[in-house]
Amino acid sequence: MVPPALRVRDFRLLWTARGIAGLGTSMLVVAIPAHVHAVTGSVLATGVTLAFEYLPSLLLGPFAGVMADRWDRRRLMIATDLGHALAISVALLAVTPETIWLVYLAVLGQGSAAVVFRPAAQAHIPAVVGTGPVLTSANSLSAVTTGVVGLVGPPVGGLVFAFAGIGAVVAASAAAGLLSAATIARTSARRTPPDPTAAPRRVLDEIRHGLRYVRRAAATRGLLVANSVYLLANAALTALLVPFGVTQLGGSVQVGYLLSALGLGFLAGAPVSRRLADRGAARTTVAAGQVLVAGAFALLFNSTALPVALAAAFLLGLPAVTVLVSVHTWVQRTTPEGLLGRVSAAFLTLEAVATMLGALAGPAVSEASGLRVALNAACVVALLSAPLTLWLVPRRLTVSDEPVKK
Repeated sequence: MVPPALRVRDFRLLWTARGIAGLGTSMLVVAIPAHVHAVTGSVLATGVTLAFEYLPSLLLGPFAGVMADRWDRRRLMIATDLGHALAISVALLAVTPETIWLVYLAVLGQGSAAVVFRPAAQAHIPAVVGTGPVLTSANSLSAVTTGVVGLVGPPVGGLVFAFAGIGAVVAASAAAGLLSAATIARTSARRTPPDPTAAPRRVLDEIRHGLRYVRRAAATRGLLVANSVYLLANAALTALLVPFGVTQLGGSVQVGYLLSALGLGFLAGAPVSRRLADRGAARTTVAAGQVLVAGAFALLFNSTALPVALAAAFLLGLPAVTVLVSVHTWVQRTTPEGLLGRVSAAFLTLEAVATMLGALAGPAVSEASGLRVALNAACVVALLSAPLTLWLVPRRLTVSDEPVKK
């Protein structure tokens, strides 16, 4: 049966465009650092590349939200896709250690385009499909596509780099950006209604207005905090997945099997997540999903047999996609249209912060106390995000938390 969201032409085009753009971006994850290391032979230079990948999310997130609320979101997505293609092409000029700074410039530009694209796309979905049951279908499809693209893109990019060089990877990524822009251009033009209560003349005023809304909306604020703790734990566990697979399960091939099982779990969980997000309260659905994710992680990282680890990875995907879809759907349904870009950007910015901190904290604890201690500590943090959700998200909604009627 065709998912309800795919029956909507504009969403079908937007979903296709996001998948293409995501694949083009994820192909760079392995290829760009590998190129920097091949040119310079420096681990430090390679690490600087990763730092430049995180920098746009930390610096531009709030401003990207203002842009998504102030400007036409469809045109903004097209412009950022074109900006991605232009920016990443600069990496082709970095062929010597003296010109490697051009890669940093390319990564910074490409990352900035991606940061602006994401809240615009997230805020545009309700305008395309509405805030009813079709919205959960759209979010579940988007979550699965993001997960699958994130798993497929990096190894594909690495293989293309190994056999054809950085030029082929950059060309493919730039072509993906252009194709995404052309696909979005085929969608219907939809005017983004202005927020009548915002101060439209000053960007910082608009950012403060968005933050004031988040402070007033207790449920949204609670989800923002609890989800950030949950994502921090997830990032730490993900950073330790490769060392665990190599040392405990036999090698990198086994890590690939685990990632494939996780991707299959995401696919299987999509239909379930759609129903749960529609029928259950966000507070209990998210908390239950966080408990199940923590339990699946604990089973995975305390297993010594590959079949048990694969089963745990598959089971992990089911509640993980449910948490993701429930949070996104809640934000889209309850946030006023004119503020949706800024609120989405707040979630995306804290997601970047939590991911960066988790990716650093996991290995650091592992170095200090051992891999097993680090893994179980991160599982405990993931588990604690559930009672934090129940504590911070009120059982009874205020006016600010009521779903937006359309």
